[in-house]
Amino acid sequence: MDGIIAITIILTVFFIGVSLRAVYVYLTKRRELKTTVADTLYVFDGFQKKESRRGKFLAKMLHFADDFSDLGQRINFFSENGDVKKWIIQAGYPYGITVERFQGLKVFLLIIGVMVGGIMLVLGFPFSQFMVILLPIAGFASAILWIRSKAKARQAEISYQLPDFLDTMSVTLQAGVGLTQALRDIVPYFVGPIKEEFERFLQEISVGVPRVEAYRLLLERNESKEFQILIKSLIQGERLGVPIAASFKQQAEEMRKLKKEMIKEKAAKASPKVTLVTTFLILPSSLILIGGLMIINMFNQNSGIFDLLK
Repeated sequence: MDGIIAITIILTVFFIGVSLRAVYVYLTKRRELKTTVADTLYVFDGFQKKESRRGKFLAKMLHFADDFSDLGQRINFFSENGDVKKWIIQAGYPYGITVERFQGLKVFLLIIGVMVGGIMLVLGFPFSQFMVILLPIAGFASAILWIRSKAKARQAEISYQLPDFLDTMSVTLQAGVGLTQALRDIVPYFVGPIKEEFERFLQEISVGVPRVEAYRLLLERNESKEFQILIKSLIQGERLGVPIAASFKQQAEEMRKLKKEMIKEKAAKASPKVTLVTTFLILPSSLILIGGLMIINMFNQNSGIFDLLK
């Protein structure tokens, strides 16, 4: 009997030792894998900016929206989950926002509007009866307008940065550098959405995503017309065997022309606005000034304007 107990104790200790060793090997392999993945996906960033205080404050405020995410997904007027996901992707996930957090943000701002409107009503502010209704609606709508404006501004920034990026890539590729290595060398020296998109593209390539699939994901994440033209030309060039350096050079020239046309278009649109301001503000003011001086002159027996100052 004592022998059986001794054998049981020995086997128990042995299996515990084997289990601990297996856990140790697992943790070691996991740590090595994390290090390898981090080194593979790392892209040097010599111009990384620290997060501003405003950004930190907004990021903390967004955490309060998590408590209302379930309710926000039920109240999804003009903000279906599919549309919200599309806007967030195009906006580049500002402040780490997710679909659930955004849905909660709408309700959070709506509640803030109700509270502010209630305080105004209690304190007897003018039009407080209307503010109780309008402020919650404004809070709800402001979240949708904010994310949509973020998405639109980011896509416009991509179109604006693209010609400079293409020029730099064209020169580097003509020097004989491969596309992936050229992107790794050039991307860190850019700031903004162009850098973010191509950093993600490099990470996808590094973990084994096929290049054509990575291009397709770039197209899905961005709606910039110029950016889509570039990516589609790269896909077509890869299928037909066209040299990438030639594609980038041609696209750079075309983007420069498009940028000039956009500037001319904006200038043409600005002219009617200037005319509108001149017609409805400056011209009436001038007429009132001249008419007022004529009336003053009539009532002062046609004396000169300088005589009135004496």
